[in-house]
Amino acid sequence: MTFNKQIFREYDIRGIANVDLKPPFAKTLGLAYAKMAFNNTNKSILSIGVGQDCRLSSDSLTAELISGLREGGMNVFFLGTCPTPLTYFSTYHLNLDGNIMITGSHNAPDYNGFKMTFNQKSVFGEQIQTLYKIMQNDLSSSRTQGNLAEHLIVNDYIDNIVPRFKNLAPLKVVLDAGNGTASTVAPEVFSKIGAKVIPLFCELDGNFPNHHPDPTVPKNLNDLILKVKEEKADIGFAFDGDADRIGVVNELGEIIYGDELMVLLSRAVLKEIPNATIISEVKSSTRLYDDISQNGGNAIMWKTGHSIIKTKMKETNAALAGEMSGHIFFADRYYGYDDAIYAALRVYEIVAKTKKPLSSLLSDLPKAFNTPEIRVECDDNLKFELVEKAKKVIRKDYKINDLDGVRVEFDFGWGLIRASNTQPALVLRFEATCEQKLLTYKSIIRKVLDLCAKEVGHEPVHFE
Repeated sequence: MTFNKQIFREYDIRGIANVDLKPPFAKTLGLAYAKMAFNNTNKSILSIGVGQDCRLSSDSLTAELISGLREGGMNVFFLGTCPTPLTYFSTYHLNLDGNIMITGSHNAPDYNGFKMTFNQKSVFGEQIQTLYKIMQNDLSSSRTQGNLAEHLIVNDYIDNIVPRFKNLAPLKVVLDAGNGTASTVAPEVFSKIGAKVIPLFCELDGNFPNHHPDPTVPKNLNDLILKVKEEKADIGFAFDGDADRIGVVNELGEIIYGDELMVLLSRAVLKEIPNATIISEVKSSTRLYDDISQNGGNAIMWKTGHSIIKTKMKETNAALAGEMSGHIFFADRYYGYDDAIYAALRVYEIVAKTKKPLSSLLSDLPKAFNTPEIRVECDDNLKFELVEKAKKVIRKDYKINDLDGVRVEFDFGWGLIRASNTQPALVLRFEATCEQKLLTYKSIIRKVLDLCAKEVGHEPVHFE
């Protein structure tokens, strides 16, 4: 059977439903995952949790994936429609060997995909490519067919999480689930800890009719900002389609970007765990790393990607990690994976305990002029080559960090170019000490990208 190799990405498998991802693909993936799992353990019996998001293609993909897993000899617990973090939670709560979540995450409605773990570790990188190779071969199994049980995980998660947040001042909170899976959990959790909840788009709808479910894009937060102002709420939270990315808006309707959110969270963690290791990624502000160091923490800049960050956390025993994209990972008082609902609760806890407006808690951050994460369409076949070309050009004149893409260190700021591992896109970000420098740095990178695009045969790369 032939599959589109490009959908086997760095962190997961993701493509267009009914084109790249048809039900037979899902069954073959289930068989391949089971084979890889049994090849990497001495256990004769393995159990796996399977959850799904609310996309229109998820039901059929889930059914066939489960069929393949069972045929491969695995016992399957169907977890229901739920956020991705709840499938991670199931491996701890139900003592499972792994999990697979069927989700297109923050991609458009016609996308879907598979996020996987085994032995409480992300399946990513070389393991994803191993699955691709296994799927090309004979997958017939001599193992006894595995069992199927339904164990809807939502109530277990709520019962586990709510007692962790006791005796907090009641705040008014707007929750924008974007018609994604946070709808199944977030309103109830926040209500049970005493918040006054104002739900926004908390009805499951795989068409995502109100706005695209990606809180890293400022325009997707417009409805949340308006509702926070209208209701005079204390905080607004937004979630992506599978609720592993968070967006935050303060009481003034201002967006708190991922690295600023990490400043807030890292300060709280360092008060409880002095000298803690805290990780972020190459798109994050210099202000974050400086703030962590100034507060006694061990700051690590690392590669982008939820699977990569989780692996680095375990390697360094980090207490907290976070990305610009809104993936926030707590090992402090939690399990070390990215859970946007839990992250929102930790933000709520900080505001409730300090009894100060959220806007005031970051008012001492040095002023900086920066862009949000900028995503520019770029052909999947050319994006990595384009970044490599840009690296060669830029390093002739500037100091660079090439840990993940190219982070250019200018005299009064920095600029980043990297190839997205989840979309046919380049990811850019810029920061400077003044607006004029910001414009200058963007212009420098724009000229480099124009030159390199011509060299690799790509159309000009436009961004504002």
